[in-house]
Amino acid sequence: MQPLQNMLLFQYLVKVFEEDFLPRKATMDWIIERESLLNMLLGSRKVNYKALMKNCLTIICELSQHQNDIEYQEVSISGLSKNCHTALSIALHEVGKNTCVSIEKLMVIIMELDMSRKQADIKGYTNRSDSLRTPLAEIILDELTYSDDIVPQFLQIFTEPKWKLEIIVQYLWKYITKPSVRTRRSNGSTEDESFSGALKCFSNKTSTKSTIKKIGLDMIQLLFAHGFQAQLSIFLEGHAEDKIAGHEGQVSSLVDLCTSVISAFDCLRSTDEQMEILSIGKEAIFTAATIISMNS
Repeated sequence: MQPLQNMLLFQYLVKVFEEDFLPRKATMDWIIERESLLNMLLGSRKVNYKALMKNCLTIICELSQHQNDIEYQEVSISGLSKNCHTALSIALHEVGKNTCVSIEKLMVIIMELDMSRKQADIKGYTNRSDSLRTPLAEIILDELTYSDDIVPQFLQIFTEPKWKLEIIVQYLWKYITKPSVRTRRSNGSTEDESFSGALKCFSNKTSTKSTIKKIGLDMIQLLFAHGFQAQLSIFLEGHAEDKIAGHEGQVSSLVDLCTSVISAFDCLRSTDEQMEILSIGKEAIFTAATIISMNS
């Protein structure tokens, strides 16, 4: 019974944090956001922030991996009838799935809080009372980098498109071999460090081979497919009204995205002729081709 109680309590706490933070976030006022329950919790010295976030990532990936096949038949409670035992097993399975959703919600609002703090810091609104901590997106990226076996589970269970895409883009650019072109007026790279920019880098066979050696074909396909799904979701959510009105500029951007996805997969296949396209990769290619066909 203890695991069930802990998961239900966690879901309740996340709900409290979310309902307290979102109205504050809507004000776009860091002074109000810094007083949120979540910010006070994460800034407390009693909380090991990094360990908590790493545990959340581990748990959400483990629950994702087992939520379809875990049988809670091992839970033994004396005195329970067979029907009651079955009901408890079903309840634990359902609560486990809801816990995954709650962990994702917690991660999302923490990353939104991190973004608010970053923007406030740029504008000079922060002070010494605003404790410094590593942004959650960086912690997730580091964990996925050093434990790449959990990447498929994370991409499968984490569905919020904005932050999912951000993490995928950062992961890709961490391994993409790219020339850094600098000018006297700028110390920054001229590369387009977006998802579309990452896809275009795979038109270069030398860069593609280098990236394949670093993370492998299957990993790249997963990142392409999930990144495309997230980018497509963001596009459809953000430009729904424009699409209904037949806005040509937005349709053109969508077609360009789909073309880049197909070209990136083609380059992977031309680089390694024995490459086997994963089912999720085939779905991405089919979706992209369908969108292009519908708008041609």
